[in-house]
Amino acid sequence: MKRILIAILLASVGVKAQNIPLNQVKLKEGVFKNAQDVDLKYILALDPDKLLAPYRIDAGLEKKAERYGNWESSGLDGHIGGHYLSALAMLYASSGEPELKKRLDYMVSELAACQKKNGNGYVGGIPQGKVFWERIGKGDIDGSSFGLNNTWVPLYNIHKLFAGLYDAYHFTGNNEALTVLTGLSDWMIELFSALTDEQVEKVLRTEHGGLNEAFLDVYSATGEQKYLRAAERFTQKAFLQPMIEGKDILTGLHANTQIPKMVGAEKISQVTKNQDWHKGASYFWDNVALHRSVAFGGNSYREHFHELDRFDKMLETNQGPETCNSYNMLKLSKALYESTGDNKYLDFYEKTLFNHILSSQHPEKGGFVYFTPIRPNHYRVYSQPETSMWCCVGTGLENHTKYGEMIFSRRAGVLQVNLLIAAKLEGHSVTLDTKYPYENTAVLRVDGEKTVKWRIPAWMDEVKFTVNGKKVNPKMESGFAVFTGLKKAEIHLSFQPKMGQEFLPNDQKWAAFTYGPLVLAAETSKEDLRGIFADDSRMGHETKGKMFPLSSGKVILADQKVVASEIKKKEGLNFLLRDVNLRPFFEVHDTRYQMYFQILNSSEYQSFMESLDKERAFEESIIDKIDLGEQQPEADHNYKGEQSFSGYDQGYFWRSTASYISYEMTNKGLKAEKLWVYALEPIKGLKLTINDQVYPVQSDESGLYFVSIPKQERLHIKIQPGDGANRTPRLTKLILQ
Repeated sequence: MKRILIAILLASVGVKAQNIPLNQVKLKEGVFKNAQDVDLKYILALDPDKLLAPYRIDAGLEKKAERYGNWESSGLDGHIGGHYLSALAMLYASSGEPELKKRLDYMVSELAACQKKNGNGYVGGIPQGKVFWERIGKGDIDGSSFGLNNTWVPLYNIHKLFAGLYDAYHFTGNNEALTVLTGLSDWMIELFSALTDEQVEKVLRTEHGGLNEAFLDVYSATGEQKYLRAAERFTQKAFLQPMIEGKDILTGLHANTQIPKMVGAEKISQVTKNQDWHKGASYFWDNVALHRSVAFGGNSYREHFHELDRFDKMLETNQGPETCNSYNMLKLSKALYESTGDNKYLDFYEKTLFNHILSSQHPEKGGFVYFTPIRPNHYRVYSQPETSMWCCVGTGLENHTKYGEMIFSRRAGVLQVNLLIAAKLEGHSVTLDTKYPYENTAVLRVDGEKTVKWRIPAWMDEVKFTVNGKKVNPKMESGFAVFTGLKKAEIHLSFQPKMGQEFLPNDQKWAAFTYGPLVLAAETSKEDLRGIFADDSRMGHETKGKMFPLSSGKVILADQKVVASEIKKKEGLNFLLRDVNLRPFFEVHDTRYQMYFQILNSSEYQSFMESLDKERAFEESIIDKIDLGEQQPEADHNYKGEQSFSGYDQGYFWRSTASYISYEMTNKGLKAEKLWVYALEPIKGLKLTINDQVYPVQSDESGLYFVSIPKQERLHIKIQPGDGANRTPRLTKLILQ
């Protein structure tokens, strides 16, 4: 019944392409099958009872195991459990491994027991969840971008459970999962029924994942209109409307907060035929994919969207593009391709899959990457099953389970081959054999398909086909080679990938080099790779090794900015650009690397070195630092607050309050003497307390503001409006120096 309903819904809105169900696509040997197998080992290394512990605690049931630490015990309790359900479901569909189904069924039954104990349909792992939701139901709402009533992104958290339960039902047919899901959905609809639309919008100011998509999934499974109405209600209009109008408001926003909203909006538009919502999702995708993303498909620095013409911040930070963002951009690309059939979505999907996603898991030891820096001569950190419970672990568990979702699709009943990933389409006598990217050939065997379309992307050159041994020149149609009158056929493809060069958007000095869709990188050094396999610290996902100066990166001196033609192919997938050895980024692990290279003439190079010397001296003198208004730096410093506001102006994030905000900072070795306070306007009427004692805010001769701090290592800093002030200035940074 479910499949019939979905088919009717898709047909009713004229969906251009339908992807083949995941359980029909089985990967064959290759880099993607290896990644799937490595993910399987990681998934089986996790303990379901530990993941379920937050749910049992909240339901008042005895724990069967101690919960995991890290983010699972510091406010985001239970979020990995939802992702784990999704990963179990999709990998079972992809592989048929029985242990996955056994674990999935067990987790669903345990969640059902928690729901039964709660007695009202609710089930969740959010700390003090019952108290939190009671406040929301009464309209007691105080939210910021990542905190709602001083609880860490609770709607984002519970969305993972919604998604996991739906995936358990959708991919494995577990009906108990649907029962739990509808009970949870009914509870939330009832809770929010007492709130006005304005109050719901206030709640949605805080990161809430793809909650709108989750309710649409419940609608697709049941056909009940109340869930479609809920999906529409949990779509943040304050963000969607500017997208519909084509207004770029993204700069400064937390990137992964926004992407899932647009996934849901696009999928809702497919059902409701709301072209405005589709228009908004399309504009958002164009803005992010075409103007804010780098060569490997990732976007954001320090989790936020930067200015369109300022990629220097991404180059400087060790917190480069976040893997969660690409996970969700692939979902959005997939949904938009289904709606439109436009190949630009496949192009982006392919680039991001072969580069960011494939590179985000260690290919031998396992472990998922949170940040992928493009800072020259830096490195990445990999999670570990017992220590790491970050958001990118949750999406990482899922990323490598569903490589089969876009290899094939159908348009008007015609089979399409979209990606060069070796796979078998079960039940349809379709097999795609390829060793790409190590060999530039592929063979498609079909039996019973009268017509086949094979995507030929722009990066392919010297394309040649044979059908049953005979050379053919198929008709090209919208980027696809079209083969007709086949019945039983063996189609051989050979090609030559083009060598390319991709500059940072709006910056013609920094370039990455490509071979076909593959981004190339240089291995630079194995020096000081501290924390490369993460510990259980709050910031275990961030590199702890030295950040070498940008000047340590290789610079290519040339008057001609385009130098890709100089790249020489060596054996296998090894390349040489002058004295720089390059290889595909997805192969680069356990090392520092360089992906982007400056191409400068001699005068540009001299100016660059002088500016770096000044910046390096300042950075080395900093003991601790908080960028106010940014999610991760504030969370890392134990942000608390009431009646606070945040935003982005004049190139800076900021936070202000009409009540209070507080942070914890560390004066390591008691080396710092001052706390520097940065703001977007003159600091007047500010009360600043350190360890319960008020300290006056002073200014130096250059007009910078500071506080002389006590000789103590742990500093609890509380900021409030001073006498006669209704609100603090917009504060941007706190720096111990």
